[in-house]
Amino acid sequence: MTWAWEYNPDEDNVVAGAPLAFVAQVERKADEIVRAAAAFYLDGTTYQGSGEKMKTADVEDGIFWYMTVPRDERIYILRVQSL
Repeated sequence: MTWAWEYNPDEDNVVAGAPLAFVAQVERKADEIVRAAAAFYLDGTTYQGSGEKMKTADVEDGIFWYMTVPRDERIYILRVQSL
């Protein structure tokens, strides 16, 4: 596997109705978080810990909530809020 991000449960439920410029900001920040997770968890599939708690990330026009799941090598974007 390789690290990636995705919307959970899906894009329609998470970013429906959000301005496209805001969604682009969220996706750029998610790419940064993926790179950091890949560097921190060199082989996430062998991770044995309890996992991380939900976190938030600020972007220029709002905020989003996400979870890092090392064993899946995924960042799951759960909710977004544009201002």
